[in-house]
Amino acid sequence: MNAPVTRRNAILGISVAATSLAAPSILRAQSAGRVVVVGGGFGGAACARALKRADARLRVTLIEPNKTFIACPFSNEVIAGLREIEAQQFGYDKLAGAGITVVAQAATAVDGQKSSVTTGDGTAYGYDRLVLSPGIDFHLDALPGYDEAASETMPHAWKAGAQTLLLRRQLEAMADGGTVAIAIPANPSRCPPAPYERAGLIAHYLKTKKPRSKVLILDAKDTFSQQRLFEKAWKELYGDMIERVALSQGGRVTSVDPATRTIVTEFGNYTPDVANVIPPQRAGHIAGIAGAADATGWCPIDPVTFESKLVPNIHVIGDACLGGGIPKSASAASAQGKACAAAIVSLLAGRTPEAPRLTGICYSTVAPGYGFSLAGSYQPRGDIFAEVEGGATSPVDAPRELRAREAAEAERWFQTITAETFG
Repeated sequence: MNAPVTRRNAILGISVAATSLAAPSILRAQSAGRVVVVGGGFGGAACARALKRADARLRVTLIEPNKTFIACPFSNEVIAGLREIEAQQFGYDKLAGAGITVVAQAATAVDGQKSSVTTGDGTAYGYDRLVLSPGIDFHLDALPGYDEAASETMPHAWKAGAQTLLLRRQLEAMADGGTVAIAIPANPSRCPPAPYERAGLIAHYLKTKKPRSKVLILDAKDTFSQQRLFEKAWKELYGDMIERVALSQGGRVTSVDPATRTIVTEFGNYTPDVANVIPPQRAGHIAGIAGAADATGWCPIDPVTFESKLVPNIHVIGDACLGGGIPKSASAASAQGKACAAAIVSLLAGRTPEAPRLTGICYSTVAPGYGFSLAGSYQPRGDIFAEVEGGATSPVDAPRELRAREAAEAERWFQTITAETFG
């Protein structure tokens, strides 16, 4: 039953064993109830869909303030001028057509005792089970000088949309010979490889349009995911255009001054022409309001059911949860959404949920036609998810043909997951 992880089953199945384990329980479901899902990203939308497919009698409500979802995967290509933002945009009409009540409001309050969620217009939605999939917010207290106003000068572009386009405009306006700095926080963080993918794609734009320019990475980590693959690609494609200052070299950003576009690190100050500052992160705000976030800012869960360890009948999925070895990524959020739906169906029917096995894949592209990937499989172990044997990563010394094939696979993965979630 535990299928090995391959790129194919990671792309198409995402939650292979969780789905196969949950299916018999879903078919035997005898009771229905009210499930409210807060957050319409890859995790929340996948969970709402899976709930309704599992038991059509369930009253599933999806609360999401934005009528259009803007996907983060591939948004780095928008920044580099390789893709338009419209290719990242998806609506919720198909979910509503599937019988899910879609509420275009922000969730503003959660009353655990009354089992209700209140939205910005004052409407209360009762639930038997609540799923929180709020993504990330920024832990601004951890980066002095950075706030919402600062993000208009030093964009984070870590939530796809207006910030993505702002950073793109800043790159376009920069003179040849300028420096683009990317400040990268420590983990946990949304999509750990994404800042390094961004560095490569920005370097591609600069090499093509402004070849005397450079990319400076200021990193709060000494090592990072798929480091050998990224560094080999950077050297092969861009020579010395990308410079990285690691944690032990003084790369951790301690504060910023948006008025002068100054980035302060432990060993020195930098004033780049374009400053892409990615702040430290924590679970989306509603998780704290619900009482599901602990002192770390993230949400501890039971990895079998995704139920909060702090608040009963509330489940947390996606970037907001403390998932252990499983990364904070679109693929992981989708897998968690489906597995959480299976657990909720079992719980509502009075059955014990079975432990999920989640598989997922993360693609990175550092130039057009140049990609690589990391696939993993994860199971509950104690209080967290742990990676199990059977993972697969791209070889470091691969021919360009393989890099081109994986870049094409990345696009197919994106088309598959977005069609499955929103189509």
